[in-house]
Formats: sequence, structure tokens, C-alpha cells
Amino acid sequence: MGIWTLAWPIILSNITVPLLGLVDTAVVGHLPDSRYLAGVTLGATLFSFLYWGFGFLRMGTTGLVAQAIGRDAPSDVRNLLGQSLIMAGVIGTLLIVLGSPLISLGLWLLDGSADATPLAREYAEIRLWSAPAVLANYAILGWFLGQQNARVTLMILLLTNSVNILLDLGFVVGLGMTSNGVALASVFADYSALAFGGYLVLRQLGYVEGHFQRQRLLALKAYSALFNVNANLFVRTLGLLFAMAFFTAQGARQGDTVLAANAVLLQFIMLTSYALDGFAHAAESLVGRAYGRQDWREFTATVRATAHFSFWTSAAAALLFALGGNQLIALLTGLSDVRATAATYLPWMVVMPLIAVWSYLLDGVFIGTTAVREMRNSIFAGLAVYLPAWWFCQGLGNHGLWLAFTLFMLTRSAVLIGYYRHYRLTRWRPSSGVSHL
Repeated sequence: MGIWTLAWPIILSNITVPLLGLVDTAVVGHLPDSRYLAGVTLGATLFSFLYWGFGFLRMGTTGLVAQAIGRDAPSDVRNLLGQSLIMAGVIGTLLIVLGSPLISLGLWLLDGSADATPLAREYAEIRLWSAPAVLANYAILGWFLGQQNARVTLMILLLTNSVNILLDLGFVVGLGMTSNGVALASVFADYSALAFGGYLVLRQLGYVEGHFQRQRLLALKAYSALFNVNANLFVRTLGLLFAMAFFTAQGARQGDTVLAANAVLLQFIMLTSYALDGFAHAAESLVGRAYGRQDWREFTATVRATAHFSFWTSAAAALLFALGGNQLIALLTGLSDVRATAATYLPWMVVMPLIAVWSYLLDGVFIGTTAVREMRNSIFAGLAVYLPAWWFCQGLGNHGLWLAFTLFMLTRSAVLIGYYRHYRLTRWRPSSGVSHL
């Protein structure tokens, strides 16, 4: 399967996710008080920890399923789905049970304003009920993507985000709700997606040979492969989300206007990242299959092609933000002070895609090969630069915060490039001769 054939539905489906964020921001950003936007920003950041922290259920499943496809092991494909769904159900239930203290701790760490924090708590307490559905959807998406079934991924995400956007507008614009309406829309959308995804899974299982094995689903030791991959992915994701949450918290300490302006600009980054992640997800599946087959010619061709697509996409994003950034800001908020503040920091958006592109792409390569410790280490290295840079640049205000975050992304890219070049010379190559990108 060609890169573009696999990537375009993933790109399209991924773009619907930040578009949802854009709609959330635009709907709440046009309310008469910036505290609602600040409340949604804090609440959404909190759920980046509670939900995205378990994104390994998508990433780990994709890499392992892709490798099972490469080994021609259909029973493994089935059992990985069952194991991932069981893990999702257990973790999702625990999140609901433990949610209240986690929300209190998270909001204390984020340290929002007195006006925004109660709205963020209300948002979070509503969103918490979707935990089992969100995590099960991660597992289902990872399973389909590992089989290079990108169109199904597109169908699920289009349904999720279409329902979410329509209910956003219905609850906030139609019924006069505020940040609580945005949260309620997300809950309904998540369970709608789970119902649809479950139907598609049952249909797909009719085409997958092999059978479920009770010992693979019920014996704890049978989960070792998933645990080994997912533990490092979990730590890596928490580190990344800590970086984002720290950024949001430092912006919040500069006032609700700066917090809201940063929230608008972060939507630019999310839009770029999800577009670039389309090629990274294609790399996960295709690289994983090549790795499972030990087909290093296909491995090299996949990385080279996805790198070309990713670079030109990042260049297009940088150009778009340079020429049309102010117009995009105006679409996201009607608050004049937030618009003016966001415009001040717009140049950072022009630089960011060209720096971050390599970390997005190589995340996909490393997930496909399940070399996830290296991804974890890149986050640690990035934080080791990010936090001291922020400390020394505090006198620059919000510009210093953006500089520190940019250095974090630059360090991540550099570390992953170093790992990749080393492994192409030592591990990921034919037994005779050297073949590398």
C-alpha cells in the first residue's frame, strides 16, 4: 500500500480533531467573558493528562498489530484487540472511581484564576464519565490502523467529531450553556463513537483468521508485550503532557488574557501536529509491517517517502501561519484584547512546524518498531532543556515561555534523529551490507 493511499484518510481524520478544538475555542471564545475560554482551556489540559496519558492504548496496539501482520499471525491480531479492550475497560473504570481527587490535584497544579477554576472543575467532572469510551476507542483505532485500515479510522473520527461539533453548537449557541455544554457534547460523542466502532470491529473480525485464546486474554503474564511497550509510552506521554500543562500553567499566571491567547495559538500547533501525524501514523503501520517481515528495503522506502511528505507539509503550515495567521486568530475569538495578544506571539507559530516535524515523523517510526524507550528518553532530554530555559527566560514574559517550549521541541527532534541514525547503522539493516536513509 502506498504512503499517500494510507496517509490521506488518516490526515483527513486527524485534521477533524483540531478542527473540533477550533470549534470549541471559537464557540466559547465568542462568549462575552474570556473566563469561559480560560475554563475550557484548563479543563481540556487536565484531560490531556487523564485521557491522552493513556494514548499508549492506541500507539502500542498499532505497532504490535502491524508487526503481527508482518509475521502473518492472525490469532495475535485478534488477541491484541481483546487485550487492549480489557485494559481500556479496567483503566477507564478506575479513572471514574478516582476521578474526583485527580481533578482536584490537577486543577491545583494548573493554578488557574479564581474565575476560571470553578468552570474548569465543572467541565472536568462532566468529561470524566466518558473515560471507558475514550480509552476503548483508542484501542479500536490502534487495531484498525495496525491493519492499514485507515478508512475505518476516518469513519470513526468523522462521526465522533461531527457529533461533538453539532452538539457544541446545540448546547452552547442553542441552549445557552457555557463550558459545561462543551464537556457534555464530548461525552455524547465519545459513546456514539464507541457504539459505531464496536459494530465495525465485529464486522472486521469476520475477515480475520485465527481465534481468541482464553489464556492470552485472562492470564496476566500474557500481557507482558503490551505492558513493556505501554509502560514506556505512558511515561513518554505523561512527560509530553507535563510540558504542555506547564506551558498552560505559566501562561495562566500571566492572566486570563495571556492564557486565552496562548490557547488560541496552541490550536495552530494542534492543527499542524495532527496533519503531520497523518504521515507518522502511516509510518507506524508500514514500518511495523516491514519490521515484522525484516524487509529493510521496504523499511527504508517508507521512512524516506514519509519524510518527504512531512517536510513539505510543515513548510506549507509555516507559510500559512505567516501569511494568514491574523485572520485565523480572528476566526477563533472576537475578544479584541485576546486577538492583539495572540498576534504578538504569532511569529513562534511560523517557526514551530519546521522544528517539530521530525519528532512527529520519528515517533511514528519508533512506534512501528516498538522502540519506545527512545521516545521516552527524547522527552526527558527535552524537559532537561525546557525547564531551565524557562527559568532563565522568565524576564522575557510570554516570549520567554514560547522560546523555552520551542527549545523543548527542537531537542526532541534532535535526540530522535540521533537515535534513528544510530539504529539504521546497527539494528535496522540487512545482516550483510549497510542500508540507511
